[in-house]
Amino acid sequence: MDELTDFIQSNPDARELKRALAVQMVQQHYPYSQIREVLKISVGFITKWKQIYEHQGTRGLRLGYQGSQGYLTPEQRQAVRQWLQRKNSWNLSELQQYVDEQYDVVFQSKQSYYTLFAEAGISWKKTQKRNPKADPEAVEKKNKT
Repeated sequence: MDELTDFIQSNPDARELKRALAVQMVQQHYPYSQIREVLKISVGFITKWKQIYEHQGTRGLRLGYQGSQGYLTPEQRQAVRQWLQRKNSWNLSELQQYVDEQYDVVFQSKQSYYTLFAEAGISWKKTQKRNPKADPEAVEKKNKT
């Protein structure tokens, strides 16, 4: 029980905390209906995490997915941001080439490059003189009235 209490007090993730609180309340003999109401969870949720805790302890209450590791290290991302901030003009293909040559990384999605621009405080979108979706006939008709 002390291990579970320590886990609850040290845990910042709400999902893990909810699992641990459900188990703790079961151990303190709260009725399932009350646990359900207080934590806004299902009876199945309570039963599942109680059984996992019985078999694996607090280790079983932790999130299984920890995310994927980025292609660039934080230091490399910082170096790319600094490189972008030193430049006077920016170009997506130039950034792609730089990242490929310097770090041997080619992102699958352009969004990753746009994120690097945004982190460097650079807006990558170009302005346009006219709306490309504008209907010239509708605009002319509106201007006449």
